[in-house]
Amino acid sequence: MATRKYEQVLRAEAAAETRRRILEAVGQRLREAPTEQPSLEKVAKLANVSRSTIYADFGSRAGLFDAFVADLWDRTGLEDLGEAVKSGDAREHLRRGIAAASRMKGQEIAIYRVLHAMDRLDPESAGGAVRHMEEDRKAGMKKLAEHLAEGGVLREDVSKEQAFDALWVLTSFEALDLLVTGRRMSLDRAINTLVTMAERSVCRPSRSRQPRSKS
Repeated sequence: MATRKYEQVLRAEAAAETRRRILEAVGQRLREAPTEQPSLEKVAKLANVSRSTIYADFGSRAGLFDAFVADLWDRTGLEDLGEAVKSGDAREHLRRGIAAASRMKGQEIAIYRVLHAMDRLDPESAGGAVRHMEEDRKAGMKKLAEHLAEGGVLREDVSKEQAFDALWVLTSFEALDLLVTGRRMSLDRAINTLVTMAERSVCRPSRSRQPRSKS
């Protein structure tokens, strides 16, 4: 019985290692050949597995890219983002949430750039993975806009829908990439810029920033 259990553990570890190699191979192809669609043949060759192994582990090309994006999120800070959006303070939710999401993208900005380009040129090439990311971001920005409205943080001249629109633009990958790549900002500076722009666009001035009245 003990021998059988040990063999099961070894098989599970080997399967996990194979899965890790496949996901790393996808990332390697995206970095090395950003203008090419990552074929399963080349991914399989890099991971030293057969195409049938990829299908057995992930079910389909779409399943592979969904798993790759999920792993990408886990590696770059999904846990931090989850903690940030739990904040009961609406303004802190905005600051920490945008910072955490931007930092996730910034750590693998080349990969995110390729994924978004693939989605624009051929939406099926990444198996819908980018659309799933954008659906999650849409839900997150809707929740943030509602939190700001319920917390009385929105500017008087900004509706909840307008807040959503502004947040949708400022949390896009393109906004971050324009600052990091186009403006050659450091990731920290780009994040600070986006957070500041978002807060000033949709939020009332915080009390700490309001000018003191003269006596």
